[in-house]
Amino acid sequence: MANQTNCHYNESMGFFYDNSKHISDGWNSTNLIIVQCIGSVFCCFILFSNAMVIAVVITNKRFHYPFYYLLANLAASDFLAGLAYVYLMFNTGQVSRQLTLQMYFFRQSLLDASLSASLANLLVIALERYIAIMNWKVHSNLTKRRVTFLIVLVWTISIFMGAVPSLGWNCICNLDQCSQLAPIYSRSYLIFWSMSNLVLFLVMVSIYLKIYTYVKRKTSVMSSHTRSSLNRKKTPIRLIKTVMTVLGAFVICWTPGLVVLLLDGLNCRQCKLTSFKRWLLLLAVLNSVMNPIIYSYKDEEMWLTFKNLLRCVCTGTRRQRSSKANIRASSQEPSSSLRTSEENKGSVRETLED
Repeated sequence: MANQTNCHYNESMGFFYDNSKHISDGWNSTNLIIVQCIGSVFCCFILFSNAMVIAVVITNKRFHYPFYYLLANLAASDFLAGLAYVYLMFNTGQVSRQLTLQMYFFRQSLLDASLSASLANLLVIALERYIAIMNWKVHSNLTKRRVTFLIVLVWTISIFMGAVPSLGWNCICNLDQCSQLAPIYSRSYLIFWSMSNLVLFLVMVSIYLKIYTYVKRKTSVMSSHTRSSLNRKKTPIRLIKTVMTVLGAFVICWTPGLVVLLLDGLNCRQCKLTSFKRWLLLLAVLNSVMNPIIYSYKDEEMWLTFKNLLRCVCTGTRRQRSSKANIRASSQEPSSSLRTSEENKGSVRETLED
């Protein structure tokens, strides 16, 4: 009963690791240094590439649409994840046992907030795609004010979710409920956290499956009434595939970690969860590495803008190249996405007339 009535705010993390009978995964200092070096390279790539994605959306007026604003916000959440990984890598191992409660809460809150931001962004993007596709448009009619409100809402919820354990949902005053992987987190919180995220995964997957089914059915109906080219018919599907690829990578990289957290919340002492801890973290890092690659690979316009910005950074002639790019852009046709939007509208009108 004493453990349940006394709080331990003045203890270091070593006390809570011992209380949870945290078993070391056997990594020595050499292994940690290797992981830190490799992880640092990945984190530098995450920070740089996601910063470039945000810069691409800001500098290219062809990306000034709700979908791309939300995509830039997703890149911002990956940027935060990169910062969280850097802080975690150099505050792990034996160092983590020497952390104060405030330092440990801050370390975990960064990770939780970045995951919440990524998940909330993907959910908002799913809803934006649903609105756009159901109206048979490439881009939705969300105003900048509404998009700004959604972005602020995403970060408000994410910061709150990251701060929940430090606000009181922890086991500092109830040591019997402490987690094994996160020694000052309550097991009930881990159950709530993992289950809510897994349910959101299912919701988003179902939304995109519904969108994809609708687009396939719509294009097949239109193909029997119009003579549109094959590329025109497949363009809406390509846009959906881009976001579905991002979502698929997110689900694959984060589901194992959430399942492990759920098992920890259920107090599975025979599961040897600590042996998976660092590997699951590397898998999460890999997700933040993949996202910018998916954006640029799936969107040719974004990749070209990305390369132009890299040239500007390398040569230091940003203004000169920007003016040349604007001259070329003004003399070229609208982007393929906008042309496709007009062509799809014309196809819908032809279908209605028939």
